[in-house]
Amino acid sequence: MAARLIKIVLTGVQVVGRAFTKAVQKEYAASQQAAQRAGGGKKGTEEAAQTSLFGMSLDEAKEILNVDSINNPEKVESTYEHLMKANSKESGGSFYIQSKVYRAKERIDMELNKGNEGKPEQNTT
Repeated sequence: MAARLIKIVLTGVQVVGRAFTKAVQKEYAASQQAAQRAGGGKKGTEEAAQTSLFGMSLDEAKEILNVDSINNPEKVESTYEHLMKANSKESGGSFYIQSKVYRAKERIDMELNKGNEGKPEQNTT
C-alpha cells in the first residue's frame, strides 16, 4: 500500500515538474519576442522598464481605453472619463475595472510626457 502511494506521489511530482519547465520555457520565449517587438537594444530596455513600472504595455493601455492612437489627448481623456463613470461604485461598476482604466490612462500620460520632454514649453502669455 505504501509503495503504491509513493509511486503516485512521485508520478505527480514528475508531471508538475514537466509542466513547470514547459511554462518557464514559454514565458522566456514570450519575453524574448516582446523585447524584439519593442525594438530591442536600448529602446526595448526602456519600453520594458516602463511596462514593468506600470504593469502594462502601451498597446495594452490603448486597448483598455479603446483608442488607436495616443496623439489625440482629448479622445483619451473623454474615453477615460466615460469608463470611470460607467464603472463607478454608484452605478454598480467594478473597482477592479476602474483601477485598470486608471493605470491605462497613467501609462498613456507617461508616454505623452516622455514625448514632450524634449520640446520647449510654449508661453501663452
